[in-house]
Amino acid sequence: MNRNDKEYIVEKIRTQYTEKQTSTLDELRALDARVKRPATIFAYIFGSLSAIIMGAGMSLVMTTIGTTLAIPNHMAVGIVTGIVGMILAILNYPIYNGILSSRKKKYAPKILELSDKIINK
Repeated sequence: MNRNDKEYIVEKIRTQYTEKQTSTLDELRALDARVKRPATIFAYIFGSLSAIIMGAGMSLVMTTIGTTLAIPNHMAVGIVTGIVGMILAILNYPIYNGILSSRKKKYAPKILELSDKIINK
C-alpha cells in the first residue's frame, strides 16, 4: 500500500469523527429541498390515492366485485368512481405546481441572497 492510499484511508476515517461545518452551499441545498419537499410529498400521496380510486372504479366495472358487495347497478357506480379518480389524477399536477410556486415565492428572497453570496465569493 503506497503513501497516498494510506493518507486517503486515514483522511476518510478521520472525517467520520470530526464535526461537519456547514457551508453556504449546504444551506442553499437544504433550503431548496425545503421548498420542493412538501409539494412532492403531496403529489405522491394525492396521485396514489387518485389512482386507487380510479382502480376501484375500474374493478367495479370489469369484475363481479359489485355483485359480491351487493352494490346495486355496480356498472354505473364503477364508471362514476373511475371518472372521479381520473379527474383527481388530472388535477394532481396543477395542484403540485400551485404548491410549488407559492413556496418558491415565499423562499425566493432567501435563496437569491444565498446564491448571490456563493456567486460573488
